[in-house]
Amino acid sequence: MTTDAGEIIEISGYLGTTTNNVAEYSGLLEALSVARNEGATEVEIVADSELMVKQMLGQYRVRHPNLVPLFERARSIARQFRKFSIRHTLRAGNKDADRLANLAVDRADGRAMERHSADAQR
Repeated sequence: MTTDAGEIIEISGYLGTTTNNVAEYSGLLEALSVARNEGATEVEIVADSELMVKQMLGQYRVRHPNLVPLFERARSIARQFRKFSIRHTLRAGNKDADRLANLAVDRADGRAMERHSADAQR
């Protein structure tokens, strides 16, 4: 997540054994919650889950019972922002998400959040 001030907030967390779709919604919920807590009024989400993006845009229905409560919570939080947008990117365009997911799996010990300047090297 990048703030208006150019600060990058990276969040990763271990979810245990779950589906990719649950993991995608969990990441979306975490990003929306942090954005809300940071005082954001506008949020642009870029995700590599085409299913989740199309569900959030209302183009696909959410059918799986495990996803319905996650979807409903995400929509509820998204409505709290003055402006909310979400778009799909190919997995190759979302390397930071893969890096954070691998970090969470390697640690397997809960949630981590790091802040750094967009100019800082990783």
